[in-house]
Amino acid sequence: MAAVSKVALVTGAGSGIGRAVALRLQGAGYDVVLAGRRVSELEKTASLAKAGGGIVVVATDVADPGSVDALFARIKNAFGRLDVLFNNAGISAPPVPLEDLTFEQWKAVVDVNLNGAFLCAQAAIRLMKSQSPKGGRIINNGSISATSPRPFSAPYTATKHAITGLTKSISLDGRADDIACSQIDIGNAATELTEPMAKGARQADGSVRPEPRIDVSHVADAVLYMAGLPLEANVQFMTLMATKMPLVGRG
Repeated sequence: MAAVSKVALVTGAGSGIGRAVALRLQGAGYDVVLAGRRVSELEKTASLAKAGGGIVVVATDVADPGSVDALFARIKNAFGRLDVLFNNAGISAPPVPLEDLTFEQWKAVVDVNLNGAFLCAQAAIRLMKSQSPKGGRIINNGSISATSPRPFSAPYTATKHAITGLTKSISLDGRADDIACSQIDIGNAATELTEPMAKGARQADGSVRPEPRIDVSHVADAVLYMAGLPLEANVQFMTLMATKMPLVGRG
C-alpha cells in the first residue's frame, strides 16, 4: 500500500517566509494548503512549485472566524486530516510612538497576529483530535521582537510575546492527544518585508544602521526539520537569526 502523504497548512503563504516554507514542505512531499488574503499571490506561490506534493489555494482571512471555519472545512473535505499547521500570517503597524497609534491600527495587528493564530490553532486541534491516527504538529511563527523589541513596535511586540504563551499552552493541553506545538523566532530573514534593514534600521539608541539578513531558505529548512520530527519529539523553541544582527549583548 502506498504511503499516505502528510498534509500541511501554511498561513500567510503568499509571500516571504510563508511562501518559502510552503514550497519547501511541498517539495518534501507534503500536500500543502496555501492560505492568505491575496489570492493572486497564493497562486504565484503555487506556480513556483516543482515535483512533490499537491497544492491547494484557499483565500482566507485568519482574523475572521467564519473564514477560518471555511478553510478547515475545505481541508477536511479534501484530505480528511491535517498533520502540520504553520501559523505564519502576520502584520505590523506603522512605526510611530505608542501615543500616536490609533486603536484601529492596534486592533488590526492583534486580530491577525494573535486572534488569527488562535483561531487556526483551535480549528487545527479539533481536526487533529478527531482524525485517525490522531495528533499533529502546530508551529507558530514568533519573533525575536517578543523579548527584544524594536523602537515603536508595541502592537507587533505585544502580539508576538502573546504567541509564546499560546505555544506553551497548546504544548501542555495537546499532550494527551499527541498534538505537539513549537515556535520559531526568526531574526532578519531576507524577504521583501526586511529589505529596508539592509539600508538602515532604527536602533534602540535612536541611530539608524544597516543590519545583516539571512537567506529565507534557512527558515524553510528549519521549519521542515521541525515538521518532520516524530510526535514524541519536539523542538519547543528555536531562534534562527543572522549571526551579526544587533541582538546578543549590547548591540
